[in-house]
Amino acid sequence: QVQLEESGGGLVQAGESLRLSCAASGRTGSSTAMGWFRQIPGKEREFVAAGRWSGGATYYADSVKGRFTISRDNAKNSVYLQMNSLKPEDTAVYYCAVRADGGSWYPRIPQSGYDYWGQGTQVTVSS
Repeated sequence: QVQLEESGGGLVQAGESLRLSCAASGRTGSSTAMGWFRQIPGKEREFVAAGRWSGGATYYADSVKGRFTISRDNAKNSVYLQMNSLKPEDTAVYYCAVRADGGSWYPRIPQSGYDYWGQGTQVTVSS
C-alpha cells in the first residue's frame, strides 16, 4: 500500500505561482510513475502531468506545457507540481497519483493505470 497526501493548494491571482506537494509513504519502492490530475466540479478528472518515478522522463498536457513542472525529491519521498503563470482555467481540485503495483512507465498512462491516489487539494485562480 502507498499513502499519498497533497498540500500546497490555495487562492492566487492570475499570473502567480503555486507549488503543490504530495507526500508519499508506505510501499513506494516498487513505484514506476507519478502523476498529477485535476477535476472541476461537474467535469471529468483530466490529466495534467506525469513523470517516471526514477526520473529522466516527463509528460504534460498541452494546456499546461511550459508552465507546470512535475518533479520528485527522493530524500523527502515527495512529488511536486510547480505551477507558474496560473490562469483562471487552472482552477480545480488537484490530485496526485502513483503507479506502484507492477506496471511500467510510459508517457500516456491512463488514470486507470495509477494504483494510489491522494485526497486532492483545491487550487483557485482569480482573474
